[in-house]
Amino acid sequence: MRGKNEQRAGFLSGLGAYGLWGVVPLFWPLLKPSGAIEILAHRMVWSLGVVGVSLLVLRRWSWIGTLLRQPRKLGLITVAAAVITVNWGLYIWSVNHGHVVEASLGYFINPLVTIAMGVLLLGERLRPAQWVAVGTGLAAVLVLAIGYGQPPWISLVLAFSFATYGLVKKKVDMGGLESLTAETAVLFVPALGYLVWLGTQGESTFTSEGAGHAALLAATGLVTAVPLVLFGAAAIRVPLSTLGLLQYLAPVFQFLLGIVYFHEAMPPERWAGFALVWLALTLLTWDALRTSRRTRVRAQAARLAAAQQGAPTVTETSATP
Repeated sequence: MRGKNEQRAGFLSGLGAYGLWGVVPLFWPLLKPSGAIEILAHRMVWSLGVVGVSLLVLRRWSWIGTLLRQPRKLGLITVAAAVITVNWGLYIWSVNHGHVVEASLGYFINPLVTIAMGVLLLGERLRPAQWVAVGTGLAAVLVLAIGYGQPPWISLVLAFSFATYGLVKKKVDMGGLESLTAETAVLFVPALGYLVWLGTQGESTFTSEGAGHAALLAATGLVTAVPLVLFGAAAIRVPLSTLGLLQYLAPVFQFLLGIVYFHEAMPPERWAGFALVWLALTLLTWDALRTSRRTRVRAQAARLAAAQQGAPTVTETSATP
């Protein structure tokens, strides 16, 4: 019963995390007239405050001393912080400039980019279905490039930056809360410095647009940290295959918001490109589920064989005095 409750809690946490990431395009326009860089700087500053309080409550500080004695890991965290800065900043700019659908495409093709990077950078070998999925994703980008008259740069930068972030995070191997703390700590000083400079130029909206606007800017810390905490809770409670399926909720919500709420245009070539991306993701999902099922069957067969080999035979039992 406890196991089922844990899985249910994990599933709901994952649903909450990806659901919040999916509806976050509704939040960024509320921060106008703040520009994307100012919003990004506030997000960095206030996120450190939120995760710092969380660590204080949980009393999880022991990892800091260990991290400071590992220059290589600190370097990787700095790279991760720089990459996620690009991702966050471009995403905020995209939403506030009418490119929600194109931004959602970036997170749709992110799994395909991650697989491609695994082959190119880590020497991983792909199964046939994965090759077909990657090829279909490349075809989708070509169709969209022809439709746009140029490559879908927003989608590609978002996809590659987030895939790079995931690759670096894998090498860092830290918990979600701890890694976010380290990354925002790296970003804190330049972000705060930018906000102070903006204030000295009389261009800061934090104090000039009223208390409500200031509260919304401060809330960027919660908007960043809460989904990540929920994701961390889900990651340790549900199978990776389930988490992999849940990840598509965010771009699906973003895509629907772009069309239904923000009324962005969807010409035929854009529908064609998205259809190819969805076909590629369907192939990936089918292949992942099939592989997971086969792995479970083999593991059960191995356990059964081991149990049978370890059990005493009838002859052995009767010969026992």
